[in-house]
Amino acid sequence: MDVLTPKIADITAEGLSLSGDLTGEELGLTDGDVAIRGTLAVGLDLRAIERTIYVTGVVEGTAIRQCVRCLKDFADPLAFSLRVAYEREAKSPNAVAKRDDPRKKKSAGPPEGEAEEQNDDLYYFTGDHLELAPMLREQLILAAPMHPLCSEECRGLCARCGKDLNEGPCRCGEEPTGSPFQVLRTIKDKLMDPRER
Repeated sequence: MDVLTPKIADITAEGLSLSGDLTGEELGLTDGDVAIRGTLAVGLDLRAIERTIYVTGVVEGTAIRQCVRCLKDFADPLAFSLRVAYEREAKSPNAVAKRDDPRKKKSAGPPEGEAEEQNDDLYYFTGDHLELAPMLREQLILAAPMHPLCSEECRGLCARCGKDLNEGPCRCGEEPTGSPFQVLRTIKDKLMDPRER
C-alpha cells in the first residue's frame, strides 16, 4: 500500500496505520521549501469517524538549513507530530470556485461533535484515495523555524568586514572606529583654537 495515497475504503473507525521512508522529491519539496538530507521517516494513523478522516502521526529526518547569523548550511534534526482532518470535497460548483486549492483549507472551527479536535488543520479530498503528499509538504514547511541557528552560541558575521566571528575575531575591533561626531569635534576644536586663525 502506498503511504501517500491510501484508499478511502481501507480507512475504518478501527484505523489504518501507514509508515515508510519518503524523499523530498516524493513530497514535491523544492530547495526553496525545505532541503532534506536522505529520507524522512513517516508514521501515520488514519481513522474514519462519521464523514471525517483524522490523520495523526510523526515525521522524523534531517533538514539542511542556513543559519541566519553566519549563513552556513547545517544539519537540523527534524521531528514533529501532526494532526489533521480530511473531509470530502463538496460538489457545489460555487464552493470550488471560491478556493485556491480544493485539497486543503484551514478549519474555521471544530467539526460537529468533535470539540477536542478544534486545532486540526482541515483538508479536502475527492475520489477514492487520499492525497497525503501536499499535506505533508505543507506541514514540513510550517515546522521550519523562523530564524534557524546553527547553534545558540553562533557569533555570526562581522557587520563591517563580513568575517565569520565563529572562526575568531576580525581586525575591525582593533582599528579605531570613526564616529560620525568625530568630524564635528575636529571642526569645533579648530574654531575654538585661537592659533588656527
